[in-house]
This record gives sequence, structure tokens and C-alpha cells, in this order.
Amino acid sequence: MKNRIAEASELPKDVVMGQPVITAMGRTELTIENYRGITEYTDVLIRIQTKIGQIRITGKKLKVEYYTNDDMKLTGQIETIEYQQ
Repeated sequence: MKNRIAEASELPKDVVMGQPVITAMGRTELTIENYRGITEYTDVLIRIQTKIGQIRITGKKLKVEYYTNDDMKLTGQIETIEYQQ
């Protein structure tokens, strides 16, 4: 239903459906939009809660550079990005 609303209204699906938007710059920088919160944060694992589940980022020397109500930027040596329900 939300998918049809997004298509009919010509609004971006991430806005209507609350989908997270992940932008990767190589293996050292990641920007995440539409998140709810950080549930776990170490230098080798960061878990981000979204409307559709969790995003699990693993790597080395991981760091949250900044976060706002709208987006966050992670840096470090990113090894995996996993989606979990």
C-alpha cells in the first residue's frame, strides 16, 4: 500500500516508507539517513536501529563522526554491512 502511495504521489520512497538510505564512500565512510538510534557502538561493531530493522556494520577503528536527527556519518575500515530484522 505504501509503495503505491509513493508511486502515485511521486514522493521518494524513502520518505513515504521510512526506508533507510545508506551512502558508502569506498570502504572508509558511510552515511545513513532515516535511522532511529544507535543500539550498540564499539570500534569493531556499530548497530543502527531503523524503521525496518537493524543495520549491523563491522570493521576496525569504527567511529561515529557525527549524528543528527536526520543522518549520521561513520568512518573507519568498514568490512561488512548487514541488514537484520
